[in-house]
Amino acid sequence: MSIDRLKGRLPAYAKDIKLNLSSLSSDETLNAQQLWGTFLACAIASRNEDVIAAVNAEAQSHLSEDALFAAKAAASIMAMNNVYYKFAGMIDEAEYKTMPAKLRMNVIGNPGVEKADFELWSLAVSAMNGCQYCVNAHEPLIIKAGLTRAHVQTAVRIASVVQAVATTLTAEESMSDEVAARAA
Repeated sequence: MSIDRLKGRLPAYAKDIKLNLSSLSSDETLNAQQLWGTFLACAIASRNEDVIAAVNAEAQSHLSEDALFAAKAAASIMAMNNVYYKFAGMIDEAEYKTMPAKLRMNVIGNPGVEKADFELWSLAVSAMNGCQYCVNAHEPLIIKAGLTRAHVQTAVRIASVVQAVATTLTAEESMSDEVAARAA
């Protein structure tokens, strides 16, 4: 399934989401690796099989094997880190904030692609997962590496639209299943 087929599955009430998906998939703020790595990491984080399949199919033609690996790794490591660090940030007990995480995170130090790109993908996934700590940890590293706030904003815009596509398609599928079950 391609991005165009994914857009075609969005219902009329999600026209804004469809238009945003269309414009972001051709946005020129990010280079191709940054753009499609962000899309893929966010698609994986969305947990929607159709979104993952469509974005992965599109990303295959834009990303090297190393970049595909790194985008998947960013989604995977942030799935773990966002839970742990969001907890540490939410809990009132200060001792948790000083305790070492004791979680392996080697891929962050050696992602196999430009560090700024990996950090950008990690930030976008962290925004989707609502981890304030991780967003605040990754953003300065992205800026220090030479990317701009416009790059960060575009990555977060991609995250927001990918999440909206996944939510809409999941809802449509659930409502379709619900209607079919009631009719049976």
